[in-house]
Amino acid sequence: MAHDRPPPPGLDPDPDAALAEAMDGAPCYEATTGAIRVVVRAFWLDDQSQPEEHRFTWAYRIRIENHGSDTVQLLRRTWEITDATGRVEHVHGDGVVGEQPVLEPGQAFEYTSGAALQTPTGFMRGQFHMIRPQAHQQFDVRIPPFSLDCPYHPAIIH
Repeated sequence: MAHDRPPPPGLDPDPDAALAEAMDGAPCYEATTGAIRVVVRAFWLDDQSQPEEHRFTWAYRIRIENHGSDTVQLLRRTWEITDATGRVEHVHGDGVVGEQPVLEPGQAFEYTSGAALQTPTGFMRGQFHMIRPQAHQQFDVRIPPFSLDCPYHPAIIH
């Protein structure tokens, strides 16, 4: 039998509101390449992490803004993910979250994804490989380095 009980104190029943609350407290990293601005916020996923099994998980929210006068399209991405031991993983793929968004001048695109490490800290950085479709001109946009830090681990500044 289901009961309409309120969520436990401190838990928001609306997933979008919970995400917004987590994002509000997350550090903000940003970089601008030409007229494209990339803003990243990363936050710890306690419910998906298992530190005793060396599984540390974060989500990150990325906003890509087109401040230029040309339409652009994100074609591919490249990530460099470094853990606390210095181990580096390179990830390449088409688009982001199954999309290759087209951004008209003044438009932005946001998405959320995640990363898991075997260490309690690390960082990520990368590039979006984009094109100006009308000019057939490809270019790369820098994704700023951002820190992945477990809140239960002593602070380390990357």
